[in-house]
Amino acid sequence: MIRFTPGAPQPVSAPPDWPRQLARLAEQAQHPELQAFYQAGCPTPDCPLEDAPLLALDIETTGLNPQRDAIVSLGLVPFNLRRIQCRQAQYQVVKPSSELSEESITFHRITHSDIQEAPRIASIIENLLQAMAGKVVVVHYQAIERGFLDQVCRRHLGEGLQFPVIDTMALEARLHRGSGEPNWFQRFLGKRSQSIRLDDSRQRYHLPHYQAHHALTDAIATAELLQAQALTHYDPKVRVSSLWS
Repeated sequence: MIRFTPGAPQPVSAPPDWPRQLARLAEQAQHPELQAFYQAGCPTPDCPLEDAPLLALDIETTGLNPQRDAIVSLGLVPFNLRRIQCRQAQYQVVKPSSELSEESITFHRITHSDIQEAPRIASIIENLLQAMAGKVVVVHYQAIERGFLDQVCRRHLGEGLQFPVIDTMALEARLHRGSGEPNWFQRFLGKRSQSIRLDDSRQRYHLPHYQAHHALTDAIATAELLQAQALTHYDPKVRVSSLWS
C-alpha cells in the first residue's frame, strides 16, 4: 500500500481514552450509521491485547491525497493474537470518484474493466462501519486509512469518522528508529536506517513474502505482522491502550 519512504517518527504522545471519546462522539453524531458505530464502543484501555477484538484493514487508492484521490478497493479481516479469521475476511473493489491513472493501475493492478460494474463507496459505507464497530482497527500507516475513510464519511454522511487504530508501522518505528538515524561514521561503514515498509518489516520476523498492493492480501499481511510484533516484543497481556492511537 505504501508508495513512498516515510520520514522519521514523531514522539509518542499520551494515548487517547477511546471509550470516552467514542461515547462523546455517539452523543454528537447526527447520522444514524455513525451513531450506531460510535455506540458500539471499543475495548477498555486496560484490555489485554490478547483479548482485544482486532480488525486488520487496508485500502488501495488512486493516489495519496484524500482530498483529491479516491478509494478503489478495501480489504479487511478480523483476528486476534492466536488466529486470523480468514472465513470472515471481506474484499471489495469500488468505483472511484476520480479517474484511474496509469500510475495507480501499475500499483494496485485494478483496471477500468475491474471497476466498470463495481459499486460506489457510498453503497458500502454501512457494511464497512458495521464490520469496524466495536473493534480496534489495525493498519500499516494510519494516515491512509484514517484520512480516506474520514473524507468518505464527510462526503456521503456529512460528518467525519474517528476510530481507534493500532499502526504496525508506528510500532516498527518505535522499535527500530528510536535511536535515531545512523551517524556519518555508521553510514561510512554501510549502516542504513531500518525500513519500516510493510514487506521489509515482515522480513525481520521471517514472515512470507506476499505480492503487495492488494487490499485483502495487505490486510492479512498486517494482521500477521502485529501477531509477530506482539510475540517478539510485547507481553500478550500488554494494555491495548499502550499500542493504540
